[in-house]
Amino acid sequence: MKDGRSPDLILSTSPFLHAQATTPRIMGDVLLCTVPVILAACWYFGLGILLVVGASVLGAVGTEWIFTRSGPSTLRDNSALLTGVLLGLVLPPSFPLWMAFLGGVASIGLGKLVFGGLGQNLFNPALVGRAFLQASFPTAITTWTAPSQGLLSVPERIFAIPLLQGATDAVSTATPLGLAKFSKEFTDVLSLMIGKIGGSIGETVGLLLILCGIYMGIRRVFDWRLPVSTVLSVAAFSGIFFLIDSEKYPNPLFMVFSGGLMFAAVFMVTDPVTTPTTPKGAWIFGIGVGFLVVLIRLFGGLPEGVMYAVLLMNAVTPYINQYTQPRRFGG
Repeated sequence: MKDGRSPDLILSTSPFLHAQATTPRIMGDVLLCTVPVILAACWYFGLGILLVVGASVLGAVGTEWIFTRSGPSTLRDNSALLTGVLLGLVLPPSFPLWMAFLGGVASIGLGKLVFGGLGQNLFNPALVGRAFLQASFPTAITTWTAPSQGLLSVPERIFAIPLLQGATDAVSTATPLGLAKFSKEFTDVLSLMIGKIGGSIGETVGLLLILCGIYMGIRRVFDWRLPVSTVLSVAAFSGIFFLIDSEKYPNPLFMVFSGGLMFAAVFMVTDPVTTPTTPKGAWIFGIGVGFLVVLIRLFGGLPEGVMYAVLLMNAVTPYINQYTQPRRFGG
């Protein structure tokens, strides 16, 4: 109005209510929760893990920029950055940098862009990248570094020249799942919860991951049913086998806090794009992941099965959404 006052009547089109949760805000909250996980990993495995995470981020962000630079920029939503960080956190602490970079490229290229970009991908991009690395470099991705190597520890192995055998200066160790499957040695739960074990960069500190999940749940970053159903189903299914033979099968707490289960429950299972959108579907998805994790860990050829469990359930998410949609009013 000419006099500077606000108009008495404003005419506009719908929608009139706008959601406060935007993609950059959600991605920012998740990225914020990865910071304490990364700091804890630095404490246990040394500052070298920053280079591994940085290499995977560079591969993911670089691929996103190259293939989208001719159109509207998609880097501002932080999805590529988050994908690179999550991929880095599920890699071994002494993983060669060139492999981590290649995994970041595969995460965005094969896990996201081939489907049409953000919101259209069927599988979790970070896990697609890890699956690519698992298939391409099975030895490197199953070589684990013992914790407490010193804060300034930077293994020479991460600087390995591409396609050549790298140095083996790092002190290797077996993961709790490997010890349980092949030696029937079960790591105490306290060690699993505080992180003094071998494993991927971000999966060893169970208590910290729980706190991150609580924070994101309060912020409503994800549907709480997804992580809760995943953890409860792993505890329930593994508990059945533990009651059958407690000397042969690990107890439920070991199954929950070992390997990448807790990390996946907080950061992977909760991906809003590749998981069901309905409450009933969330329960089905989480129970399916839990069942497959227990099945693969106890009866599969590999000690860990979280990655495959999540990817398999990603594949059936469209069908879960289809059959759990609430009936339309009047239908």
